[in-house]
Amino acid sequence: MKVVIFDYGAGNLHSLAKALDLPGAEVVIETDPTRATAADALVLPGVGAFGAATEALAPGRDAMRAAVMAGLPTLGICLGMQLLFEESQEGSGAGLGVIPGRVERLRAQRVPEIGWNALDERRDPLLVSSGLEVAYYAHSYVCRPADPGVVTSWTTHEGDRFAASVRTGPAGRDNIVGVQFHPEKSSTAGVQFVRAFLEAVRG
Repeated sequence: MKVVIFDYGAGNLHSLAKALDLPGAEVVIETDPTRATAADALVLPGVGAFGAATEALAPGRDAMRAAVMAGLPTLGICLGMQLLFEESQEGSGAGLGVIPGRVERLRAQRVPEIGWNALDERRDPLLVSSGLEVAYYAHSYVCRPADPGVVTSWTTHEGDRFAASVRTGPAGRDNIVGVQFHPEKSSTAGVQFVRAFLEAVRG
């Protein structure tokens, strides 16, 4: 199983690559968005700014969007989840737009939110099976889906309730997963969540 991490200049991807390192999985870091979809699973990592990320994505945006909409299993983490949406207040440029909605700044006094926070109303089987109930966050912006039905868990920071995770996909396959938190930094349960995603892809 080939797992590609699309690197849009996010920096150190070591902890994420390590979390994805399952027996039988080849983890590749790819900077070319047109080649990043030659994979069994695509991972959009979670560090960086929306504008810079969309600039790196732009040359292959249409190809990547087409691959994801055709059924390529995709995991978006933090900024990677935000790239699944259409646009962001953080910067210019177009996201993949596979989930209708936009990214907005946290409505809170303390921004960014950095630290642990609970996951409420968990209904993604990957969250349940991994036992992930509290996760690590480091973000200033959050996703506001046009359809709340794609949200599979919620988190609240200073009264602002936002999507902690989403899931959708073409033809009911629901293989596009986004999480606002960093599972690779969320202790054993977080790593188990990432590996459960890969096991579901392999299955």
